Order: sequence, then C-alpha cells, then structure tokens
Amino acid sequence: MRESLMTIPTMPNLTRRLFLTSAVGGVVIRCRSLRAHQEASMAPISGEAVPGFEAIDGLMASFIAKHRVPGAALAVCNNGMVVYSRGFGYADIDNKIPVEPEALFRVASLSKPFTSVAILQLIEEGKLSMDDHVVDYLNKDDTAKITDPRWSQVTVRHCLQHTGGWDRAKSSDPVTRPAEIAKVLGISFPVGPGDVVSYAIRQPLDFDPGERYAYSNLGYLVLGRIMESVTKKDYEQYVKERVFGPLGLTGPRLGKALIENRFPGEVKYYLPKPVTGSSVTPPIVGQSAPLQYGAENFEAFEAHGGWITSAIDLVKFSSAFDDPGQCPILGSRGIEEMWKRPTGLAGYQEGGEPRPFYYGCGWSVRPADRPEKWTARHAGRIAGTGSMVVHGWNGLNWAVVFNTDVNPGKKSLTDLISDPLAAAIDECVTKMSR
Repeated sequence: MRESLMTIPTMPNLTRRLFLTSAVGGVVIRCRSLRAHQEASMAPISGEAVPGFEAIDGLMASFIAKHRVPGAALAVCNNGMVVYSRGFGYADIDNKIPVEPEALFRVASLSKPFTSVAILQLIEEGKLSMDDHVVDYLNKDDTAKITDPRWSQVTVRHCLQHTGGWDRAKSSDPVTRPAEIAKVLGISFPVGPGDVVSYAIRQPLDFDPGERYAYSNLGYLVLGRIMESVTKKDYEQYVKERVFGPLGLTGPRLGKALIENRFPGEVKYYLPKPVTGSSVTPPIVGQSAPLQYGAENFEAFEAHGGWITSAIDLVKFSSAFDDPGQCPILGSRGIEEMWKRPTGLAGYQEGGEPRPFYYGCGWSVRPADRPEKWTARHAGRIAGTGSMVVHGWNGLNWAVVFNTDVNPGKKSLTDLISDPLAAAIDECVTKMSR
C-alpha cells in the first residue's frame, strides 16, 4: 500500500504525443512516448519520506526527469534494516499508476547472484563440487553431440566466474538466437533455457576454459541445468525454496514475456523509442511485437536473467551476507568462495598485479584499502529494464530498478546513476547514524 504520495514538476512544453499500437494476442498496447509523458505530466513519488534522505529524493526525482525515465524504485538497507524504500514516476504511463516501493521489476542479470547462491549451497552440502565437470550433469543426448573436446574441461567454477570459454564478443550470445536454435534442434517456439544449452553444446568454445574472463549468460544457463540435475527439482522452484524462502521473500519469481501475463504489482516496460520485431513467444509467434514484449526471448533468460523482484527484496537478499556467521542461506565458507578472487588472468593482470576489481561467483567484487573493506555489486540490463544492487563492506546495501534501460541518448541508466547515488546514500546514512 502507498503510504504517501507527492508530485514533483518535470520538463514542460511538449504538445505532440506519439502512440505505439500493436496487436498482441488480441490485446492492444498503446505506449505514449516517454518524452511526451515526462514533459506533459507530474512524476509521483510513493512511499514514506525519511528525514535526512531528502537529497536522495531530489537526486532520484531529477534523474528520472532529466533522462526521461518512466519509473524507478530505490531501497536502502543499513545493518540489516530497510531504512529507505520509495517509488518514483510511473509503473503504467497510460493509466498513471505510480511505482510503489514494493513494485516488481525484471532485474535481468541480477538473476545471476541468485543462481550462484543456489549452486554454492549445493557445494556446501557436498552434492556438487566447484571443480566438477559440467558435462557430467548435462543431458547425455546433448553431450554426445559435442564437437569441441574442450567442453569436457568446463567446470562449475568456470561457469560461476565467467571463464568457461564462451565469448559473446567473438561468437555472439546464443541466448539471442532463438530462431537459429529452433532450426538446428528441429523444434518449435518457444525456445527454452535447456534448448539454448542443447544448441550451444554443439558449438565450439572461443577460448580454453579457465584461460581468461569473458562475461557469459550461457554459463549461468548451464548452472541452471546442473541445479535441476542434482536436485531433481525445477530451477525456479528450487531457488524459491532454498534462496528466497529462508529470507521470507515471496515476491521473486521468473517473469513472463507478454504484457498480458504480467504479475500483480509488476510494472510495464518501456523503450525510449518503440522497437518491434517478429515474436518468438507463443501464442503470437511470427506476429509483430514490441521487443520487450515477445520479440525478445525473455522467458529463456531464466538462470542468467529471467527473475522479477522488488528493490526491497533485492536489498534484503544482499544484506543476508553482512554477517557470514549468521547468514540464513549460505555458510561462511560459501560466502568466502562467492567473494574470492579468481586465479589467473580473471583475477590478475598479465604482470601478476591483482586486478582492481574482478568477478567472483555471481558478483563483481572491488576490494579496497584493507582486506575486510570492499564492495560487491551486480547490474542488469535488457530491453525495457535496468537494475543494480550494491553490497557494502559496512553493512550498507542498496538497490535501484528502472522500467526502461537507457535514456534517449542510449546511455545505460545504471551506469549514469551508480556513482552519484552511491555517494548520496553513503552521506545520508552516515548522517543518520551520528
């Protein structure tokens, strides 16, 4: 429920409005352009105002106006307590529905820390090892199709740390090729996460496993298949039960591709300019659809990028690791493994110097001036959504989510806001603690 609602002026003086109309499974979508909306309306702020956090309110309000963002939510957790949670702008532009603090957003690659924790749990329980070879857990009919023998060297650790041998800058990301996957496998749409792995296992690697770091969505889809093989449970079911359940979080779930299948409380997703394509999502396969609602194979993103959740639940998840000895979802050794610096070029430069930041297991980690002082974070971005969660060394965690991914200049919203928001939050929390 919204506890308070105020409005702030945004950019005026625009009279022309653009509409996108697309028939999607009998549902008509009319999306007013973001610029027309932002310049002709007032942007609401929902949630309870927090004394001393006015600077953050102002930063977020001015940011969404300047960058023509339809809506956003921000949550801050300090020493295990949520001290700030507010929504900004609109979850639904046409119906003028404000973003509530607990609104659900697609979080894209912020799904990877969830998958990582679930895998590390299995390792703590002795059901899996970091150095297990992934082919031992994949479908035998698929592994029989391997043409590159280096696949047999890929381990769980490689997948967690993005060192498995896949480089989307060289061979592109297989998750973006559903039509080709369907053709090669001889299947109809939808192309699921298991189908992506079945297709990829037939392809050569781009480099030797463990040689270096290259961010890979595929590696996390492989981890999802391993999880199902070991637990004999559906990926989503297992993560809900073992990762979110002990934290009392009931909101996180895998999202749906089509607009009519949005969950209660989930925002609508917008692009600065409408982009359409041929739908790969039943029941409208082949029809023209918005990129964010059917033309992108969103439901196959699953373990690497398919979750929806709220900013509040993101900070509760992140703050679970504040005290490794008391974490309800992962033991201290598992948390240590999660933050650990990788060996080789993934963690060190060619001259042997430690990299200033690196990818651990599901998180980007940035050590600071002493071993116990560091931050870990992860960002996510797909068509229509941007997200970021930051885990601080000092018990400070925050998460921001948007229902568009870039500004009209095609710059990432999370990249733009990361540093100023981090500074403002740290200052506000420091003052509050005095």
